[in-house]
Amino acid sequence: MILEIVSPEAKLFSGEVTSVTLPGVDGSFQILNNHAPIVSILEKGTIKIAAASFNFSKDIVSQFKRVNDQTYTLEITSGTIEMKDNKVIVLVD
Repeated sequence: MILEIVSPEAKLFSGEVTSVTLPGVDGSFQILNNHAPIVSILEKGTIKIAAASFNFSKDIVSQFKRVNDQTYTLEITSGTIEMKDNKVIVLVD
């Protein structure tokens, strides 16, 4: 599935991922390939991204924390997520 993470300042990430875990207001939840359509509000917490490979721009990579070769995390204060047609769009603050 395709994941896009966008902040008011820049597009932070865009690429093919295997899963994304998000901090929802009722607890964290995971989205996998072919997930049902969903719109949700996010609260302060950690977005965990799993993918076969990552390609960050040099000015953005410092915002992400490397867990291992296939997993990175991003701390957010709030946001919104939409999943539709195997594309996840996350708007973060």
